[in-house]
Amino acid sequence: MIEKLTEFKINHLPPSTLSFVGDAVFSLFVRTKLVNKYDYKSGELTKKAASLVSAVSQSKMLIRLDSILTEEEKDIVKRCKNAYSKTVAKNASISEYHRASGLEGLIGWLYLTEDEIRLKKILEFCIGDN
Repeated sequence: MIEKLTEFKINHLPPSTLSFVGDAVFSLFVRTKLVNKYDYKSGELTKKAASLVSAVSQSKMLIRLDSILTEEEKDIVKRCKNAYSKTVAKNASISEYHRASGLEGLIGWLYLTEDEIRLKKILEFCIGDN
């Protein structure tokens, strides 16, 4: 079983750590959704997943998502989006990369706080019928 973190610990994790966790959660959600929906070979699943987990795609998702976020969620996104990073996405602008990091940070925070209902709502909103 996964060790539960305290609220204090979660709220004091570096933004890059929240994004690190969120990236894994988002990727697993996308892969599971694709496997459930399509009868593709793994190569096709990989291509479809890559298009959804790209910084450009995640940036667009965050823009659409903004209207349903709570103020607390917006604060998490802002904190993660504005964090300094030496990494740059290969096929995305700096602003797209930062928005993607904000989305991943939010997903990581929701996962670590164990807000499963809200996490699922956000993930479903992002992925939709893909």
